[in-house]
Amino acid sequence: MIAVDTNILVYAHREDSSFYRAAYGCMEALCTGRETWAIPWPCVHEFLAVVTNRNAFRSPTPLDGALEQVEIWRASPGLVLLEETVEHWSVLRDTLRSARATGGLVHDARIAALCREHGVREFWTADRDFSRFPHLVTFNPLIDDRVHETAPAYGATLRARAAGRRLAAARQLRPTAS
Repeated sequence: MIAVDTNILVYAHREDSSFYRAAYGCMEALCTGRETWAIPWPCVHEFLAVVTNRNAFRSPTPLDGALEQVEIWRASPGLVLLEETVEHWSVLRDTLRSARATGGLVHDARIAALCREHGVREFWTADRDFSRFPHLVTFNPLIDDRVHETAPAYGATLRARAAGRRLAAARQLRPTAS
């Protein structure tokens, strides 16, 4: 399962973002695809806080517009909203320790722990801080076609399959020479 970080959600929503087209395309593919995908609940909360923030945008998204966007994503049949399980504390504790996450990284550790609890195979984000979490395979769909992971042996087969799928998709999108 692929999970999506706040920054991808914000870029896909805000037409004034330089990453809008790429992020919107990623979200559209997930929303209309057949595979299960996820958004961690903390990313939903953070999305609402960011896009409605008057200090972040000249024209922030009105609350009703932001809520409507979340409803659109929630209507996707493949979406799973990731929430804490009964094992959350032990997973979060291990995630915090393995990444030595303190301060602002505790929020990221919470998201990483949720992904771990729910078996997320790939986390789409533009935030490099997530590379600190050894169990979390990250991918920035806005700039490259490589999956990044912190432990070289972790998920090598999954990484190869994901790279192969992206390469095949890129070939389908390229216009053929006449």
